[in-house]
Amino acid sequence: MGMNMTEKILARHAGLETVVPGQLINCQLDMVLANDITAPPAIKEFEKIGRPVFDRTKIALVPDHFTPNKDIKTAGLTKAVRDFAQKHAIVNYFEVGRMGIEHVILPEKGLVGPGMLTIGADSHTCTYGAVGGFSTGVGTTDLAVALATGEAWFKVPETIKVELQGEKPEGINGKDVILTLIGMIGVDGALYKALEFAGEGLASLSMTDRFTIANMAIEAGGKNGIFPVDEKTRAYVEGRVQREYEIIAPDEDASYAQVVTINLSELRPVVAFPHLPGNTKRVEDIGEIEIDQVVIGSCTNGRLEDLEIAAKILAGRSVHPRVRCIVVPGSQQVYLDAMKAGYIEVLVHAGAAVSTPTCGPCMGGHMGILAAGERCVSTTNRNFRGRMGHVDSEVYLAGPHVAAASAVLGRIATPEEVE
Repeated sequence: MGMNMTEKILARHAGLETVVPGQLINCQLDMVLANDITAPPAIKEFEKIGRPVFDRTKIALVPDHFTPNKDIKTAGLTKAVRDFAQKHAIVNYFEVGRMGIEHVILPEKGLVGPGMLTIGADSHTCTYGAVGGFSTGVGTTDLAVALATGEAWFKVPETIKVELQGEKPEGINGKDVILTLIGMIGVDGALYKALEFAGEGLASLSMTDRFTIANMAIEAGGKNGIFPVDEKTRAYVEGRVQREYEIIAPDEDASYAQVVTINLSELRPVVAFPHLPGNTKRVEDIGEIEIDQVVIGSCTNGRLEDLEIAAKILAGRSVHPRVRCIVVPGSQQVYLDAMKAGYIEVLVHAGAAVSTPTCGPCMGGHMGILAAGERCVSTTNRNFRGRMGHVDSEVYLAGPHVAAASAVLGRIATPEEVE
């Protein structure tokens, strides 16, 4: 019996010829990640071990959640990470002003690549499956041990194959694809399973689409999401990833627990209603829902292509007078590229507030908190009750097309309604 992509990568990093679902294995790691919320407690546990870090080049520390620091407590958390990075001469420490949202900058900087195994103390670490690697989130103690040993244990997951057919239409993006999938299988439909994407429909998905889709595998309960390496992937990693990597492909006789089929050509813009990412509805079916805020950005949709989509819709238009529109570039490089392309100027002229890269509003940290009764259309990845502020506020998840159109009309809308 052959192996799928996830099984192959785990087997290679465990030094085994084959693995099967349910098997417990110990793997060597290519990258270990933490942020300003998750690193401090892991550092405390790491210091109890009494060993040096396993490899200062294979650790990435990114202060992105509460930065720039919003108060004294968060300043203390960030200082703990900064001090640790300096003490151990961590190569990949990303300071404010030279940083970005962790799941945007690790691929951007070429720190993750095909066939690599990455763990991070953040649930959306599964983003890196977009470049054909295995990546997943872990807890504090697992991260602490990984910092010291460069190893982690795994239970090999079963895999769901997601067969993408047809071609993605204009106005549809990766967010529509993953929200549609989660709406089909539910927020626990892939519980501790890998989501492996396949099919001729992949050709119409940009790398931005793939990062968005892989990022939200966790919102279906997935252990990881993973894409095969094609010409688009090769073009993205070429010149970025400096370390040796191995391109992994599934065997023809690989085993899958389930096969789910999505015809991309039939997709319409969707939005996930409160308070679950799986509460997905087509925008054209929901009627008029007025909003108070729009957030465009985050590790899900804060890349250059996302800002381009928003700028094209907002060009020559204005954000609705009742709406606050907050745009968060995913990294300093995205910010610079968006400025050079003129997107930032367009967004500011339209009435949007453009932020420094931060996770802030996504997880209700700062720079976009909702009051009771307020509604927000957001390109972020979670809309749990109280996620972006007051427990009586509401977050509607959408892609950049719908978010930008909603900002103009002051209600949840599609781009066609703006034209």
